[in-house]
Amino acid sequence: MVEDVTLYWLTNSAASSARLYWENKGRNFVVAATLKTSEISVPTAISVFPGELYASPTWARRAYPKLVYFHEVEKGGLFAAWEQPDLFSQEMRAAFRAVR
Repeated sequence: MVEDVTLYWLTNSAASSARLYWENKGRNFVVAATLKTSEISVPTAISVFPGELYASPTWARRAYPKLVYFHEVEKGGLFAAWEQPDLFSQEMRAAFRAVR
């Protein structure tokens, strides 16, 4: 956590990193056109943890042309690797298993 805070502090990017959440407050999605997701040409995997913005599998399939894995997880949060390390590891393995 200290590394995350230090990175935001040293690069003066805390406000810009929070902008996505502020602009989409109260919505369960992000406008794909804004993020230019159609330009992503590599296989994409998404694990949605509670509190995240990407909540719709339909949106994810439309936004990412090469979506290979999508799963909505019941525990965790914005810092999933820190809060639920075992669950996060399982999700990473499942995502990479899809591109073997």
